Parts: sequence; C-alpha cells; structure tokens
Amino acid sequence: MISKRLFHRMLAQKYLYLMVVPCMIWFIVFNYIPMAGIIIAFKKYTFAKGIFGSPWAGLQYFEQFVTGYHFKIILINTLAISFLKLIFAFPAPIALALLLNEVKLKLFKRSVQTLSYMPHFISWVIVIGIWGRMLSVDEGIVNTVLIKLGIADEPINFMLTSQYMWSIATLSEIWKTVGFSSIIYLAALSAINTELYEAAGIDGAGRFRKLFHITLPGIRPTIAILFILAIGGIFSSNFDQLYIMGLPPVLDKTEVIDTYIYRYGLQHLQYNIGAAAGLLRSFVALILVLLTNKIVKMLGEDGLY
Repeated sequence: MISKRLFHRMLAQKYLYLMVVPCMIWFIVFNYIPMAGIIIAFKKYTFAKGIFGSPWAGLQYFEQFVTGYHFKIILINTLAISFLKLIFAFPAPIALALLLNEVKLKLFKRSVQTLSYMPHFISWVIVIGIWGRMLSVDEGIVNTVLIKLGIADEPINFMLTSQYMWSIATLSEIWKTVGFSSIIYLAALSAINTELYEAAGIDGAGRFRKLFHITLPGIRPTIAILFILAIGGIFSSNFDQLYIMGLPPVLDKTEVIDTYIYRYGLQHLQYNIGAAAGLLRSFVALILVLLTNKIVKMLGEDGLY
C-alpha cells in the first residue's frame, strides 16, 4: 500500500518516473518474460508437446552437462580467459583515466580520448578482422617486425595457433574497451574536490603522493562497484569475440560456456543442455556477486546494495 507521503512524492517527480517506464518495459519484455523459458532445463522438451506439456526430467541435463566430455575444456577456457581479462583488462581503463587526468594539454587529451573510444563502436567482426590482418603471415605488421628484429625466423600464424588465443582475446578486449570504460573513471575523477590537491601541494605533496592519498581513494568506490560487476561476469566470456575467433584449429582454446551453449543448444538442437548450462552459469555468477559484494562491504566500501 503506497503511503500518502510517498504518493505525493511520486506525483511531484512524475516526469522522472515516466522517463524510467520505457526502460522497465524493455527489461520486462526482453529479460524477465524470457526467463520463463529456463524451465526447459528441467524438462524432456519436444516440439510436439511444447515447454509446459513436456515431461519433467529433474536434474538430468545438468548432470549431462557437468559430466560431459567438453565440460572440463570449456570450464578451463572460460576461467582462464576471464581471469586474464580481470587481471589485465579491468585495471587498464583505470590506468588510462589516471594518465589522462594528469594531462594538462586539452587538445592532446581530447585526441587521445577520441582515438581510444573509437574501437568501442566497431563490431567484433571488424575488430577480429583488423587483428587478423595485423597478425597475418602475409606481410602482417607483427610478423614483419618480429622477423626484422630477428625474434622469429619465419612468419607465425597467430590466429590459427592455439597457444596464442588467450593472449589475443585479452589484448583485443583491452584495445576495444579501454577507452570507453575509462569514461566512468574520468567522471569519478572529476568529482574529486580540487581543493584537496591544492592543500596537499601546499603541504609539499608530490604527484605520486597526491595519486595514492587523494586520487585513488576518491575513485575507490567506483572501482569496487565495477569490480563486483566484473566478478559477476567471470563465467560470461565475450560471446561475439570468442565465437568469431573460434576457427576449428583453435577451438580447443576458444570454446567457452557461452559458445558451447550456442553450438550445442541451438545449432545441435540440444535445448535442454543449453538451458541447463546457461542456468548453472547464471547461478554461479549470482553466488560470486553476492560473495564479492559482502567482502567489499567488509572492507569498508558501500557495495552494490
């Protein structure tokens, strides 16, 4: 029951609530209504009987997914790629934002920002195409440099060699996302009171002392929240990126849970196993988010809630 006070408050802010309505409709239609389909993970689904008419199967498909031949491979690939991105791709925008914050020449700063934002607006198809061209054995810039420096005797086929896939996935992720992700940190940096820097300067603090005692503590809440969200996505590798990179010779290093769900759930018509894999992944991600949020709050930050 809405109290009179709350009703008047909502009425006074009616235009703000109206702006939220399209987002709520979008989430309900495309995120909450399709969630009813997860029931297929617990049923022996057939087209003839439909989702609700098919008999129950219990946890049969979860067991098939966990004990399947591919489970160990896709789990290792998912965790390895996600942890590499967490270690290298997560702090990269923080470092870029800190560096840009120190630049006083506005023209140079805006130029760097614009160039670093641009890859975000390019699709993964084009990004992998660019990286494939740079790493090509046919006069690719990387192979040309390696041969001229004497590091390699002959061109290396990076895009068709399994051992380089995790590194390429991490580096291409950094290249595509570092600029756009740094916007959040730049916004957080702009909120820091400049009088703190002036006071620290009067006290004789240098650039690094200001960094460690003012700048980093100022953006620490933002880092904490984005870190929690990043942990939540640790079992959700970038599908577009890894599906495009997943050519048959390197599939043993690029097949992750997301691509497995697509290949076996949709392409092989194994809807039940695909739904079970997706539900299990989401459940583990939820547990990780809750645990990380609790740890962050124990460390003195606000967390997500």
